[in-house]
Amino acid sequence: MNELLLSMLRSAVEQGASDIFIVCGMPVSYKINGAILPQNEERILPERSQEIIFGLYEAADHRSPDHLLDCGDDDFSFSIPGLSRFRVCTFKQRGSLSAVIRVVTFTLPDSRTLGIPDAVMSIAERSKGFVLVTGPAGSGKTTTLACIIEAINQNRNAHIITLEDPIEYLHRHKKSVVSQREISSDTVSYDAALRAALRQAPDVILLGEMRDYETIRTAMTAAETGHLVISTLHTVGAANTIDRIIDAFPSSQQQQIRTQLAMVLQAVVSQQLIPTTDGKIVPAFEVMFLNSAIRNMIRESKIHQIDTVLYSSAGEGMCTMDGSLLELYKKGTISAHHALQYATNPDTMLKKLTAAGAKF
Repeated sequence: MNELLLSMLRSAVEQGASDIFIVCGMPVSYKINGAILPQNEERILPERSQEIIFGLYEAADHRSPDHLLDCGDDDFSFSIPGLSRFRVCTFKQRGSLSAVIRVVTFTLPDSRTLGIPDAVMSIAERSKGFVLVTGPAGSGKTTTLACIIEAINQNRNAHIITLEDPIEYLHRHKKSVVSQREISSDTVSYDAALRAALRQAPDVILLGEMRDYETIRTAMTAAETGHLVISTLHTVGAANTIDRIIDAFPSSQQQQIRTQLAMVLQAVVSQQLIPTTDGKIVPAFEVMFLNSAIRNMIRESKIHQIDTVLYSSAGEGMCTMDGSLLELYKKGTISAHHALQYATNPDTMLKKLTAAGAKF
């Protein structure tokens, strides 16, 4: 790896950047605490971006850039000993090559430091069923999943199989055996890897993403047969997540899927990263655990009523996204402006913030 590229990656790690942007026409930029900050005034030219991106492929054990050049985008990851691990998404943009690099630390994150509630971490105690961690891209889903897997690894004697594209956090074998498989380099697809995983004596399966209804169906079947299956979706809110899963199937199969989902689903965790009043970021969570009332709502296609149950089930460890945002505002962690901006029901949130003394 050339010295300039290494220096760029080292600087990003030292500044605590979460992402590095290599895009033609703008300077090299780092995302720090949710803000994208140019690192100098020198705009990247196409020749320079190609040089940097080919350097990234060289760092990834001399991986070929052919897929990027042929298809227009690619994903891979690599590590630099003593520095960090990096997840790279390369793509063509107006004919030139660009990249966004996610910085992933070698050390696994601490759930308490990150502000992940105990209710979310209690998922690690479950032995079977289907669990979904949802949220928009860049909302910290992978980090939450890594914390849950690490808690299982520390406390249970189990075989954990992770299927990821690409692998971000590396897990050492502790009380559990952890098999980490990367899509494209270790297996051809999520669906193929998931079907194979069912023959590999798994106790826990982490599925990095559910891209089509065949993968969703296989994941639910795996959960039905006594495994704990944890996966992600790019949705915000428990009700939206359930609707998204059901809508992925042809209409003729949707009632069957509602019945199956009502049986196997154990929890839905939805999260967003919110800017704090001191310039950092903090996660806000919606947490839903399945009880008999929610299972009946799924079965009977009354998904819109789920939020009502969440509001009244705080004693069971549940909370709504707006409830979490309001709590963060009352603690002084986030501003009223951001609480309203990230709310799922802005009108109701505005009334609650006003009642709490917020001024806009």
